[in-house]
Amino acid sequence: MPTMLQQQVEALMRAAASEVVLPRFNQLRAGDIRTKSPGEIVTCVDLEVERRLSAGLEVLLPNARVIGEELAAKDPALLHQAGKGLVWLVDPLDGTANYAAGGEHFGIMVALVEDGMPQMGWIFAPLEDRMCFARRGQGAWCDNTRIFSRAPDRDRPRAALGTHFLSSAVRQLVHSRTEPHFDRVAVPMCAAESYWRLLLGQDDIMLFQRSLPWDHAAGALLVNEAGGCISHWDRTSYRVGGLATGILAARNTALWENAANVLLDMNSGLVPALGYAA
Repeated sequence: MPTMLQQQVEALMRAAASEVVLPRFNQLRAGDIRTKSPGEIVTCVDLEVERRLSAGLEVLLPNARVIGEELAAKDPALLHQAGKGLVWLVDPLDGTANYAAGGEHFGIMVALVEDGMPQMGWIFAPLEDRMCFARRGQGAWCDNTRIFSRAPDRDRPRAALGTHFLSSAVRQLVHSRTEPHFDRVAVPMCAAESYWRLLLGQDDIMLFQRSLPWDHAAGALLVNEAGGCISHWDRTSYRVGGLATGILAARNTALWENAANVLLDMNSGLVPALGYAA
């Protein structure tokens, strides 16, 4: 049965989507969008959703701090506090560039993290009205249906590799190493959509270079609780606030081991580039 806290957070996310995200979809004006950092934009919708969610979450758990993506953009020191104590992590509009361009791949993500370990996580797709939720040690659900990750029913696993932030040389090396083993598919440029695709069986393996906590805390918990496997590139278990970076996830442990042997050994170009020992 859903807990009161789960229902309250879902209500906050649905309200933000119905009152802010969906009414402004395909309605943004030039002044509603600005550059946040090179290659990154923020919209008035990101800011308003984060304000609403932060205010609501602070009421639900007064002893928990709220760290939103846009607040951390203004105060980067907050990122270093994300793994300490009880923290709400908020991604108010994951896939902002898609949303601003009228693309369908965007979502809202919230995670409750305690001392770096995700305890509860939500990913909501406003256009599909799809809510995914996980609670540590108690399983994962999508629209109130329990999710169980299974082995793929295809001959070659599908790998969605987020290599766009890698150098061109490393990216080419990773792609060439992947070709004999997996079918490489396009990434949606939205972590929320990437996690949905893995959880629902469209993709089998995911790779990310950047591991900003609001992008991955909820999704990592969903993967683990559904029976999948997720780690950093140094093969340590996912956690918020550690020194490890990069994300490798798969629908089950056997697939993860296969992908790790291909992508995370000393010849992959990933691990040596970051100074990790294989």
